[in-house]
Amino acid sequence: MTLLANAGSGSILVTLPSNSSKLRQTNHFSIVNLAVATTCEVKRSCEFYDMHKELVPYVEAWSWQKDIVKKRKVLIERKEDYSDTLIILQHLPVYTLGTGSSEAYLNFDMKNAPFNVYRTERGGEVTYHGPGQLVMYPIINLRCHTMDLHWYLRALEEVVIRVLSSTFSINATRVQGLTGVWVGDQKLAAFGIKVSQWIAYHGLALNVTTDMTGFRQIVPCGIEDRQVGSIKGLLQEFVSSKRRTNESEYRINDNQLIDMTCKSLVQEFCEIFQVDLHHKPIPVGIAGGETIGSRC
Repeated sequence: MTLLANAGSGSILVTLPSNSSKLRQTNHFSIVNLAVATTCEVKRSCEFYDMHKELVPYVEAWSWQKDIVKKRKVLIERKEDYSDTLIILQHLPVYTLGTGSSEAYLNFDMKNAPFNVYRTERGGEVTYHGPGQLVMYPIINLRCHTMDLHWYLRALEEVVIRVLSSTFSINATRVQGLTGVWVGDQKLAAFGIKVSQWIAYHGLALNVTTDMTGFRQIVPCGIEDRQVGSIKGLLQEFVSSKRRTNESEYRINDNQLIDMTCKSLVQEFCEIFQVDLHHKPIPVGIAGGETIGSRC
C-alpha cells in the first residue's frame, strides 16, 4: 500500500509492504456468521449521504438520525421500508455520553467543559468526536439483516478490522469483553448504538488523523488502562521504525488518508451487510446541504 506524504516542503511516497509485521492476524467474523448478514433474497438498497469532508455539528447529525428513524418506523408500519441509510461525516469537537455513562470519567467540571457535552440514547461511556475522525452512522432495519445486537456490534467491528487490514496493512483485533477495535493496547474505533423497534442507529467512530488532545480530558469509553490511537499515528510509528535518517519533519497527507479510509469503510460496509449503495444529496438544514425539499 502506497501513501503520498509530505516531508518538509516536498512530497515522497511511503510504501507499506503487504507482509508487514502488523498484518494478517485479524480475528475476522466466521463465514457462517457473515452468511446471515441479510435475510433478504436480494441485496437491500442503502441510501448514502457522503459528508466525510464536512465538519457537522453533533446536534445536527443527531437530530437528522432521529428524524430518519421516525420516518422509517412509519414506512415499516406501511410495509414500505425498502432501504437502509448510511451517513459518513466528521464532527466539530464534542463529547458524548451514553445513556448510563458516568460523569466520573470526565476530567473537567461540566459547568466549564472545553467543548459541548451531550448525553445521548446510545450505549457506551463517554467519547470524543472531532476533526480527523470518521463517524459512520448506519440506520438499518435489523429485521432485514440479523435480529441480534451482539451480531450487529461484531459486524460493525468487522468493517473496521477489514479496512485496517486491506487498506493499511494494519493488524487489528477485538479484545475479549470489550467493544471496539484495537491495535495492541490502542483503541482505534469506538462503537455505540441504539436500537428501537429493530431499527439501529448511532454507530462507529474511527480515528484517522484525529488530534488526541481531546481524549485527554476524559477516560475514553471508561477504560483506564488502555490508550486511544489513530491510523495516522500507527503509520507514523511504522515509518519511524523503518527510516534510518534524522529527518524531524514528516507527516502523512491527511486529506488523502481521510479519503482512502472513507472509501474503504463504505466498500467493507456494503460487503458485510450486503447492500447496494445509492448516493443521495445532502438535505437542507444539514451542514453543507443544498438540496431543496423535504429532509431525507
